[in-house]
Amino acid sequence: MHHTSLIRVVALTATTAALLVATQAQAQQTYEWKLVTSWPKNFPGVGQGPERLAQLVEEMSDGRLTIEVFGAGQLVPGFEVFDAVSEGTAQIGHSASYYWKGKAPAAQFFAAVPFGMNAQEMNAWLHYGGGLELWNELYDEFGVEVMAAGASGVQMGGWYNREINSVDDLQGLKMRMPGLGGEVMSQMGVAIVNMPGGEIFTSLQSGAIDATEWIGPYNDLAFGLHQAAEYYYYPGWHEPTVMFEAMVNDEAWNELPADLQAILRSAIRDVNQDVLDEYTARNNDALATLINEHDVQLRKLPDDVLAEAKRISADVVQELADSSELAGRIYESYSDFQQKVTNYHAISEQAYYNARNPDGEVSFDNANAE
Repeated sequence: MHHTSLIRVVALTATTAALLVATQAQAQQTYEWKLVTSWPKNFPGVGQGPERLAQLVEEMSDGRLTIEVFGAGQLVPGFEVFDAVSEGTAQIGHSASYYWKGKAPAAQFFAAVPFGMNAQEMNAWLHYGGGLELWNELYDEFGVEVMAAGASGVQMGGWYNREINSVDDLQGLKMRMPGLGGEVMSQMGVAIVNMPGGEIFTSLQSGAIDATEWIGPYNDLAFGLHQAAEYYYYPGWHEPTVMFEAMVNDEAWNELPADLQAILRSAIRDVNQDVLDEYTARNNDALATLINEHDVQLRKLPDDVLAEAKRISADVVQELADSSELAGRIYESYSDFQQKVTNYHAISEQAYYNARNPDGEVSFDNANAE
């Protein structure tokens, strides 16, 4: 072999080796992240989502990316999760976007819209209807990347310490209800109070509030809300689902190699479905326990309350849509998608439910479902 050819081969080999070492170094580099949530640590359902996320990411990345999960108040208060991620105090957060309505009012569209889309429909809009792109556009100025990370399904209408027989019975009630639903209720004469989940029970028990909504039977039983109020109302018109969110700090996200980004994205998508599956599996049994073991009075919200809530909801949502150019585009995308999916679901899901259970029968031993 010619001398210069030999030098060239050696040089090439050295370059290849150097590249290989660099690639291996990147592959071996580890990342330790902090995850902050708005939920009590290890709380059933929504609080388990972040724990599952951390576990999945560690397994899938073979320990290259580890995530330490902090419950509300452990590192930052539950309502400061967004700021913590935006500022880089934590690399990732798990919460619900309507808590940030003070910073980005249009964020409420991505959590829960009264009489809006349910979990199945929201997932379709977010992932195949342009919703997620709009959500990220909204969070861009805060340096946050966002993904859907769980859903509650249709929530309950709330716990009341007195019976509600008409709209008049709502006047002057003090109630914990976040987001657009809270805005609607305040226009119906309710004094709305906001607080993180961990403070609800004591507030209800002490009489600081007269009513609250939290999530649904599985979580409400875990919080012991039946010990503080006896009337449990449905349906949760204000939250046809709550979509939970995983927020990632942009700089932290961009530092990850492509394979870890893909792992994180896939793990979050897994958690998104898993949280909803758990709620669907657990809610009915928890409701039966509340009714049969704790003598909770299950009640349907009166028709006039639902009709009035629906009327006011349309105005409240429209007002939010008019609040900015981006809010207008989000609303247009959301409402167009809802119209189409409602149309299709009328002859699919809804028609099937009606065929399967034409009388809407439920079988809780002592439930008064009238």
